[in-house]
Amino acid sequence: MTSTNPRIAVIYATEQGSTRDIAEFIAGDLAERGAEVELHDIEHAPEPSRFDAVVLGSAVHDMDFLPAATAYLRNHRDMLARTDLRLFSVGLGPALRGPIGRRLGRMVPPKIDAIRKTVSAADYHAFAGHYERVGVSLRARILYRLLGGGRYGDLRDWADIRSWSAEVAAGLGLPSAKSSITRP
Repeated sequence: MTSTNPRIAVIYATEQGSTRDIAEFIAGDLAERGAEVELHDIEHAPEPSRFDAVVLGSAVHDMDFLPAATAYLRNHRDMLARTDLRLFSVGLGPALRGPIGRRLGRMVPPKIDAIRKTVSAADYHAFAGHYERVGVSLRARILYRLLGGGRYGDLRDWADIRSWSAEVAAGLGLPSAKSSITRP
């Protein structure tokens, strides 16, 4: 890091708000540890060259980041390759249970893996999001059930999110949190 207070951009691409909530939590945690943090949605994301590190999160649809997140990563590929970049995704995978669901939930989708390698991300972590039954087709509900998804609602694991944020902070040389930030 270039200073005792690293500048970190936390950027998110969301459709229903789960990714934003997680990004807000991570930004708050990193700021509590002494970093200068800017939180931005993907549509207003700054140039990565202004920051010592970038944490970028996106919702997952069709086993890929949202198009705006992928475009940002590709458009800034060279700068991000020289930046301490951490990626996270929010989707159903980590919430799946059962033998097939757990196995699928641990896999990094090929499109995400390819972009992660292209931008030389230092880390990637997948989180479960918020999944409602309303508006979901019968076919999708059956598939979700077969893969081990048995419940709906807020499936986010805040202890896992807190733990990953602490790992990111440690990797950036930030001190331990002074207080315990609660989930949104």
